[in-house]
Amino acid sequence: RYSSDQGANPPLARLGSGSWLKVKGKARKAIRAMAAELIELYAARAARPGFAFPPDAPLQRALEESFLYDETPDQLTAIADTKRDMEDTQPMDRLVCGDVGFGKTEVAIRAAFKAVLAGKQVAVLCPTTLLAQQHGETFGERFREFPVKVETLSRFRSPAEQKEILARAAAGKVDVLIGT
Repeated sequence: RYSSDQGANPPLARLGSGSWLKVKGKARKAIRAMAAELIELYAARAARPGFAFPPDAPLQRALEESFLYDETPDQLTAIADTKRDMEDTQPMDRLVCGDVGFGKTEVAIRAAFKAVLAGKQVAVLCPTTLLAQQHGETFGERFREFPVKVETLSRFRSPAEQKEILARAAAGKVDVLIGT
């Protein structure tokens, strides 16, 4: 059954009929327009220089050595690829995917730490309040021995706390801001 947020009730058409060919043509035209827009967007991004992060510092190696577990081969590959992208002058465009429990958070922690060491602020966006809370605790624990200030912004914080966190982030007093 077809459903839509807009409450539309599209008409049904027989495959190969005139109305089907018309709908198919409109869809093809919309897809080509979207593809052209994406090509234009990526061409514009490729033409602009990005920020090249410096190579790993001793503090980065110290954070990585403090990891309590053995990294998986895929995790090591994702970490190396992410760092390579960060050290390149091209804007970074990477998506790390994996099942629950396969180390994506550690990849993000290491990338965030590398950014902080280069004097940048990091925003970690989470799809749920619970995940933001969990990441806030995990990042905070991993950075506990390092000069990194982590804050979590979610509905679990009062409006006054949210305002204060945002003010400190705007003032550069928060290194990693995690939120929904």
